[in-house]
Amino acid sequence: MLSRVAESIYWMCRYVERAENIARFIDVNHNLSIDLPAELGGQWEPLLLTTSGLLAFQEDYEAINQENVISFLALDKKNPNSILSSLHQARENARSVREIISSEMWRHINEMYLTVKENSTNANITTGDSNPFFRKLITDSSTFIGLMDTTFSHGEAWHFGILGRYMERSDKTARIIDMKYYYLLPSINHVGTTIDILQWLALLKSASAFEMYRKSFGKLDIKNIIRFLALDRNFPRSIRYSLVSAERSLHEISGSKKYDFANLPEKRMGMFRSELDYTDVDEIVTKGLHEYLTELLERLNSVGESIDETFFQMRE
Repeated sequence: MLSRVAESIYWMCRYVERAENIARFIDVNHNLSIDLPAELGGQWEPLLLTTSGLLAFQEDYEAINQENVISFLALDKKNPNSILSSLHQARENARSVREIISSEMWRHINEMYLTVKENSTNANITTGDSNPFFRKLITDSSTFIGLMDTTFSHGEAWHFGILGRYMERSDKTARIIDMKYYYLLPSINHVGTTIDILQWLALLKSASAFEMYRKSFGKLDIKNIIRFLALDRNFPRSIRYSLVSAERSLHEISGSKKYDFANLPEKRMGMFRSELDYTDVDEIVTKGLHEYLTELLERLNSVGESIDETFFQMRE
């Protein structure tokens, strides 16, 4: 496969997944702003810190509030990681490989982008009840995944898309968990309180994990929530599940056997995933949740860089 085609499909899926996860971040924070006491409900800075967007935000916005943060993360064309920018990039990548992907995939990405673009001046999204808009976007992303799985041949190109999807998902699930660290910055006194539990509950819901968590563990427990979102072997948005899925597609692309490697991305991913296999939640908590997730994100970036160098920087 041409490296140009592989790269476009990989990034098309990463950008769709990125747009969905930013919508999840905003949706969970909007819900928290309603459920928590007034003095704690308006915590919008954690979203900027979690998405590494604080410095870029401060260049164009003065106050950190609901209207400005949602505008920056969802609708700002100058923010390369906003929902609008992500869907624009997904659409451009899809356009470049229209002859490869299915027509249903192309039409759906185009419709997702146009829907967000048409709403980019809708003040109700940033100042009013934004939940219907972001929940529709989450549903639209799931529809795209379904279309890709049912209308696109499961060959090498499909596996590059799966690789992109799960690389992005593992990154964003780690950031969803890390949001809890930033929520606690105002006061450590809330640890273990009702407010603390409400925040963890909101994070579960942001990953569509609440119902499956309750079926697995029942009562809300902080260690079990971390265990479920980071290490669960069966939940499709957990970090471990995402890495296993990404590694599986890497092997399909390279043709190497399981537990073997033919290139640097497979080697880095295999080492990373195997360490996660034997990590338990007590080790994560002892190390420090934020510190553990920071290191995890650095390793994910290292795998991503090696994917780029191995597959996309090849000269055709």
